[in-house]
Amino acid sequence: MHLIAPAIILSVRAHGEHGAVVRALTPDDGVQPGYVRGGHSRKLRPILQPANVVRGEWRAPTDAQLAGLTVELIASRAPLYSEPLAAAALDWATALTAATLPEGQGYPRIHAGLDGLLGAIEAAPAARGWAVALVRYELLLLAELGFGLALDECVVTGARDDLRFVSPKSGGAVSAGAAHGYAAKLLRLPGFLVAGGVAEWGDILDGVALTGHFLARDLLIGRMAEALAARERLVERLKRAA
Repeated sequence: MHLIAPAIILSVRAHGEHGAVVRALTPDDGVQPGYVRGGHSRKLRPILQPANVVRGEWRAPTDAQLAGLTVELIASRAPLYSEPLAAAALDWATALTAATLPEGQGYPRIHAGLDGLLGAIEAAPAARGWAVALVRYELLLLAELGFGLALDECVVTGARDDLRFVSPKSGGAVSAGAAHGYAAKLLRLPGFLVAGGVAEWGDILDGVALTGHFLARDLLIGRMAEALAARERLVERLKRAA
């Protein structure tokens, strides 16, 4: 096994006294794990930061063995970890991706989506500028892994107008008329997921609640407590920002 590719660092776990097992997302070959010799050294720790982009080279005698990995830094997002809200977003986005994607399967749309989200967190002057991208990335992840939501028409009537809610069971949109008398049991569908454009904090928090329900139910059910804890930290900080 020999692979050279740019990759986004997703997770780093200590292995032995000095080494680290790193999982990184490549554009075409999906999540690739590798052992980095000296991964906890002063030299490599700043490079092996989740959300950083590296040029990775994986080598292993057979596909069944954990590859040795060497890395060269392409782009560092380490300065963002000094900002509590941005740091929480980076932690959650990388932890979610690491927890849900199988190894060795290509997901180019997810790679592009994650790269775009991390770039938005880095470039936006305030959280409201990247929080919409976060909700859209979570929806993309659900769709690519087979749990996409049907938000283009009402699941009850087939209407495409006045879509205001989402069924927590089916994941289908529900119009305001069809939701009459049942709205309290439904999830709110923020306008930016239907019409696009910018969003106010109320809509952003509705979007976060919407995707959070389906992530917990369909992708992180009964496991990945660490990933869910990262999301709880992020949601709490978003609420404070709002």
